[in-house]
Amino acid sequence: MAIEREIKLALPRNQVDAARRLFETRAGAPGREVRLENIYFDTPSLVLARAKSALRLRRAPEGWLQTFKTVGAAQNGLHARHEWEMPVAGEALEIDKLLHECDEAGVSTALSDAAAKLIPLFRTDFTRTLWTLQVDGAEVEAAIDQGEVTADVNGETRRTPICEIELELKGGEEAALHTLAAELAKALPGLAPDDISKAQRGYKLREG
Repeated sequence: MAIEREIKLALPRNQVDAARRLFETRAGAPGREVRLENIYFDTPSLVLARAKSALRLRRAPEGWLQTFKTVGAAQNGLHARHEWEMPVAGEALEIDKLLHECDEAGVSTALSDAAAKLIPLFRTDFTRTLWTLQVDGAEVEAAIDQGEVTADVNGETRRTPICEIELELKGGEEAALHTLAAELAKALPGLAPDDISKAQRGYKLREG
């Protein structure tokens, strides 16, 4: 288990190019683009959502990954949450592996209760452009995500766009995230903290 610490910022579409230039200047290199395709699962009665957790199957360039996260705490765009992530053989969850690794009692109980009734609920598919930055002695992974959340509800496909910056702490002090976020806010008009995760947006989309 790891504790993920990141700041999420809603990025106006008209500021995407400016954000790219800023990160390229800071990193001294172009960003690295990856395509991420994600399927989120829960039971019809939303057992995992009620337990404030999310279960995701992701296709990334290196292969398939399954990830289980708690919602954790989010304030002013800073998200701190427990995360369990591991590779899987293909486009299928391997719940027994997750249950073996998950050591949060209440959360693992919800996953165990949900295991037999899991269904795909919604998708988040986006292109992520990545830079590794050094900020006040800390290492921060900066990402621009662009794509959409989709959910099929009663034969209707609902969509909502994704356009955001994520700043994830990879090493060092959390203060570096706030320093970088403040720098971005000065340079990018309309940039705003976002306390809603992609998974929470997917649930809201399904609810209409």
